[in-house]
Amino acid sequence: MTVVVGYLATPEGEAALETGVAEARRRDARVVVVISRRSRQEQHADVDAELEALRDRLDDAEVAYDVRQLGRGNDVAADLVETAEETGAELIVIGLRRRSPVGKLILGSNAQRILLDAPCPVLAVKPPSAERRSY
Repeated sequence: MTVVVGYLATPEGEAALETGVAEARRRDARVVVVISRRSRQEQHADVDAELEALRDRLDDAEVAYDVRQLGRGNDVAADLVETAEETGAELIVIGLRRRSPVGKLILGSNAQRILLDAPCPVLAVKPPSAERRSY
């Protein structure tokens, strides 16, 4: 049993990771964190430090996990859907950006493709708003 989480070091990615870990605990499942990089241009010098920090957080969360950094040229949606299929995931967790009233009429293309193509339920979460965040 796995929960696949789409992650980047953004507020949306953080919300997805937090929710994915909570869902994995609730379901007694393994977390598979997918970091999808479309090209080498999206990679930067701090990738190793970023991955190490992510693994430390998952160790602290005391959940079984696997971190997959994908950069094989697929898009984010394809990477998440393929990982869910490969692992027999019972849930995919993704983060959504806040949108303007007009933007709410159209879901992001990656999110839409994940929702339509996923082999399992998809949980889409938004990060807490700035005024609700507790530091």
